[in-house]
Amino acid sequence: MKQLVIILMSAVLVNNFVLSKFMGICPFLGVSKKLDSAMGMSVAVIFVMLMATAATWPIYTYLLLPNHLAYLQTVVFILVIAALVQLVEIILKKYVPALHKSLGVYLPLITTNCAVLGVTILNIDEEYNFIQSMVNSLGAGLGFMLAMFLFSGVRSKMESCEPLKSFDGLPITLIAASIVSVSFMGFAGVVEGMFK
Repeated sequence: MKQLVIILMSAVLVNNFVLSKFMGICPFLGVSKKLDSAMGMSVAVIFVMLMATAATWPIYTYLLLPNHLAYLQTVVFILVIAALVQLVEIILKKYVPALHKSLGVYLPLITTNCAVLGVTILNIDEEYNFIQSMVNSLGAGLGFMLAMFLFSGVRSKMESCEPLKSFDGLPITLIAASIVSVSFMGFAGVVEGMFK
């Protein structure tokens, strides 16, 4: 149980996919302008991460590895993720059309969100069992949500500021993202220290 908590907390704080590994930057920068769309995107990413892990771990462990097809892992994982994103898009379009419209082009981009692919491959590389893989995926999704919420708040504050003309738009957004990212470096060592 202790190991599962360490995996979860590490994925959320220390090894945050957006702020530490710089994966999933496209939706992070694109959808973080409003809190409601950031929340919708985060929930969709968490769902896709969990479902992708639930599908890819058994496929790799029981199909690809025994048949010496491990080299197909990336291609198979991308196909599984693409199918799951299409499922999420269909569900949102039917049941939550306002959220579907607000996410716009960024919803299909979950397919190419390297954080989703990254977590599925990292679970295999770290040799996590199925439960550990699911916990790591949940932590990665919650870390993505935390980063989206934090940056959504930062961006709402930035709208009331008047930066220098040369920093207006994307430059100030990238500077703010780097400052938020640096703030997460302070969590290194905290998770391991909690259980000493």
